[in-house]
Amino acid sequence: MPQVGIIMGSDSDLAIMKEAGDILEKFGIDYEYTICSAHRLPAQTAEYATRARDRGIEVIIAGAGGAAHLPGVIAAYTLLPVIGIPIKSSTLSGVDSLYSIVQMPRGIPVATVAINGSANAGLLALQILALKNESIYQAMLEYRQKMASEVLEKDAKLKASGASAYLNKE
Repeated sequence: MPQVGIIMGSDSDLAIMKEAGDILEKFGIDYEYTICSAHRLPAQTAEYATRARDRGIEVIIAGAGGAAHLPGVIAAYTLLPVIGIPIKSSTLSGVDSLYSIVQMPRGIPVATVAINGSANAGLLALQILALKNESIYQAMLEYRQKMASEVLEKDAKLKASGASAYLNKE
């Protein structure tokens, strides 16, 4: 049974949204993908949000471009945490999507990550799940420690080889 719902307004968003699924897979978290438009399928979008908790969903990741109403509409119909991902658009490079998602009215919050920030949305979903799951918490700690070690290794390599050799991967 999926713990995280990943919903997008169009299949054109899937390449971006897949990064959230990839992160969740690394941590062994069940999730589902759904395509459901807030504007073209409003009743189905409302139904998805209202039934998500009953289906075992604990966090919803919602990505949308352009007007980007999907995360807000989902949040209006559920008390589950909703993480919005503004999808980069061809017209305004995702700024329009970002503004649409971050300007939610008081009382209907949507956590928002960077434009095309699906990987961080997956990580934020994991942090929410880790609040009540110690194994996820420990896995997240290890993930962070590994990232820190990688930075220290890169720093040591840069200091040992110098900038030119580092950039040329000598």
